[in-house]
Amino acid sequence: MKKTLLVEPAIFLYVFAYSLTSPLKQQYVYKRIWEETTNSTFIVQDNISHCELNQSNPIYVKKASLFAMKTDLCGAIFSILVAFVLVANGDRYGRKISLVLPLVGSLTSSIFLFVMSDLSLPLYLFFVFSLVAGLFGDLATFLGGAFSFVVDCCETQKNKTIRIAVVDLIFGFTSGLGGLISGYILKEIDFMWTFAMISLFHMVNIFYVIFCLDETVKVSAIQTQSWREGLKDTLSGVYMLFKSSSFKKRILIILLLCIFMTYLFTVFGGLSLYVLYELNAPLCWNAIYIGYGSAVSTSVSVTGFLGIVFLSQYLRDSYLVFIGIFSYMGGSIMAAFANTTLLMMLVRIPSMLLFIPIPIIRAMLSKTVLPNEQGALFACIACLEIVTGTISAAVFNTIYAMTIAWFPGFSFLLSAGFCILPLKKDLWEEFLHDIIEAHQARKEG
Repeated sequence: MKKTLLVEPAIFLYVFAYSLTSPLKQQYVYKRIWEETTNSTFIVQDNISHCELNQSNPIYVKKASLFAMKTDLCGAIFSILVAFVLVANGDRYGRKISLVLPLVGSLTSSIFLFVMSDLSLPLYLFFVFSLVAGLFGDLATFLGGAFSFVVDCCETQKNKTIRIAVVDLIFGFTSGLGGLISGYILKEIDFMWTFAMISLFHMVNIFYVIFCLDETVKVSAIQTQSWREGLKDTLSGVYMLFKSSSFKKRILIILLLCIFMTYLFTVFGGLSLYVLYELNAPLCWNAIYIGYGSAVSTSVSVTGFLGIVFLSQYLRDSYLVFIGIFSYMGGSIMAAFANTTLLMMLVRIPSMLLFIPIPIIRAMLSKTVLPNEQGALFACIACLEIVTGTISAAVFNTIYAMTIAWFPGFSFLLSAGFCILPLKKDLWEEFLHDIIEAHQARKEG
């Protein structure tokens, strides 16, 4: 069978299955906590949100928020270790292992969710779901391997920026598509068969990656190493990424990673609350409306990609980061005061360019390092993503649970305020860049 270097179909299918699982998991927890708290039956097919029946008692929303925080923290440590080891070792042992293992973990988890929803097993078994996902690397390992794979296939720097932006476009578009479809699927076939369908998607994807996708890293011979030697090589590869670099290069990498972390902290933290915020009063959305909201969010990824393609011809990368951050701040401030369905849908208009900084910073980092350092770099990025995502989800879910009674939108205002940090760091990077250029010009003169 002739193999291909197109990893995008695997990314599309994985993210689609992931975007189906995430809101369904939240709604399943919400459903179970609702039934335990109100001692009444939760009917998925109902077109009326259940919070409309008891707006004065948001305790189930608080419990769902805190439960989500705890399950996210459960597998975080394992995800960090697995992502760090697998993606960094991709420079020597290939990229496909970083794609296959997360898919196997996702398949196992979706089968577990199928059994859990069928037998109505206790909710605390969700911690098993998080542990399994973490042990196999989860989303961070898959995306780290996918971005490394994409960079290996790029010959020019401009092609690298566009290709990375395409992956982020697929991520955003597919997430919205999955969110839209999830509401209708849930209404028609309930949780159990939806998780069964997701398991089928993962099976197809595993087949594609193993038998149809070619390897970008050619290993000349089978390398036999102990686990201790392999871990040592992994750590040394990341260490040499900074040790062997010049002072200018180290500063740029560190500053860009700091910008990336702080922006992801604000974005992950704010966006992770959308479903709970929409389920709660005064919006009281049902599964169908949540799907509509996710579908509208799809336009954000498309406009972000088009913004990169168009604006990158006229503006420097750092200014594109500025634009994206201000776009997210505007959407977050609007979301904090959105008390009607129309306003919540219109939140996506000021947020239409919020995804620009993520692929731009990834591309800036990739351009900074050598081809044989891409795995180590994306291992760092993958670990920082999962650490930042876990911490931000824990922080913002806790704050949301504490402030929901007096001002549900407070977390969105706080998220917008945190955007000041990456803005300042980006100013520092711009200032440093100008100083280095001036110093080089004087040196050449």
